[in-house]
Amino acid sequence: MLAKGNDSAMLRFGLGKAYLDDDKPDAAITHFQHCVELDQDYSAAWNLLGKAHLKMGDKVAAETVWQSGLESALRKGDKQTEKEITVFLKKLKK
Repeated sequence: MLAKGNDSAMLRFGLGKAYLDDDKPDAAITHFQHCVELDQDYSAAWNLLGKAHLKMGDKVAAETVWQSGLESALRKGDKQTEKEITVFLKKLKK
């Protein structure tokens, strides 16, 4: 789909999740970043982008991304993602 020029936030999210599930966080990061560039309020993408950064061992990037994701979730009223990110941020600070 990307090769045909059919880029979208949903497509990028799906690709990012597939790469993350396949334990390829570096490729996942690329797609999640494109996803949130296309839709800054895609809070689930921010959440998984943080997880991908954490898998890469980059706690600073994970924290930064999760802060952006928390802001997005609050704007959207996405309570589930808000709760998840809040838990991840608390664990990260321990």
